[in-house]
Amino acid sequence: MRERGGTMLRRRIRINAEGKELYRFINGLHGEGVACFGQYCRSDVFYGEIYRRDLKKVRRLAEECGVQLKEAEYRSLMKFLSGYRHRYGIALGVAAAFLGCIYFSQTVVTIEIQGNERISSDSVMSALSELDIRRGSRIGDLDLHYCENELEIMMDDIAWAGIRRTGNRIVVQIKETVEKPEMVHERIPCNIVAAKAAQITSVTVHKGMAMHKAGDFVPEGALLISGIKQTDTGRMTLHHAAGEVTGIYEETAVFTEKYRPLRYVPTGRVGKERRLRLFSVDIPLFFGGNDYENCERDSRLKSFRIMGKELPVGIVTDTITETALTDDTLTDEEMDKMLMEKMYLYEKNFLSDCKIIKRDVKREKNEDSMTFIASYKLEGSICRQKEIFIK
Repeated sequence: MRERGGTMLRRRIRINAEGKELYRFINGLHGEGVACFGQYCRSDVFYGEIYRRDLKKVRRLAEECGVQLKEAEYRSLMKFLSGYRHRYGIALGVAAAFLGCIYFSQTVVTIEIQGNERISSDSVMSALSELDIRRGSRIGDLDLHYCENELEIMMDDIAWAGIRRTGNRIVVQIKETVEKPEMVHERIPCNIVAAKAAQITSVTVHKGMAMHKAGDFVPEGALLISGIKQTDTGRMTLHHAAGEVTGIYEETAVFTEKYRPLRYVPTGRVGKERRLRLFSVDIPLFFGGNDYENCERDSRLKSFRIMGKELPVGIVTDTITETALTDDTLTDEEMDKMLMEKMYLYEKNFLSDCKIIKRDVKREKNEDSMTFIASYKLEGSICRQKEIFIK
């Protein structure tokens, strides 16, 4: 077993020799101190194994003795490695991989936040960064117990924090504070009045007394649900009126845009810049820069992955579009498009709780601007609480 293991590690040559001075050759091997293994003679042919380091010496003896020498090398690890002895790129790659393993084993590669619902991961990461816990930090320099206590102090919404290390990954487990329930002043006496003039379509009373029914027209400020009740004995009692009253009402919105607005528009010149992101450090992969006075920049990160795991290394590509300040006159079509976008955003932000029954848009324009006057017929809640003050 020892001899086989040595064959796999050390380079050994299998030889056979034949000739008239064969025994002189054999004596010469012994005299030169050549280590020869498994030697035997058969049919005037000498067989044996030698170390490769003695091959030159054996060749010289064979030439001096006039012996015909044949040789063949066993397959071994050293023979395999010797074939790559001049390929320095492989050696550098192996060394870089080895050093990388050592480096990444002592460096924070990923940070995982667990247990957060109300608190955003970005805010937790920002607080951790102030404690020097970030991608690329040396794990040996971090006092995780100290960071746990500081994180609880820095963020009021965290009731408890635990930070642990698993390999090159930092896991942050947090428990959020319990939010205090919103205090609803349901015991304060109040009425429900009309927030705007409307024709009532439905009335739902949870507490109090309905003063109008569906189909009634009510002006703004009219009493819809009363929080004052009178008992059979004539005694007045005050309550917190509650309910829902919907109605159909009208509303107007005005949108205006100038024909020559000051705005930044693309000039058509577009450039790209790439950077190598190593943890939180960006290394430029370009020379110089752009000469744009004004520009818009769109950045995209493509992270490297190994076995499905995202590494803190990647390529950042910036698409830079040059812009210029202009006051070019807009066409009617462009004005219509811009005003329609404004009207869409208004309806999305302010009328999403209502049902739009009808919309009439009137367009007016002069030398400087164009205006859309939108008249809406809406159906929605018309309730507004109004406290009852007791003298």
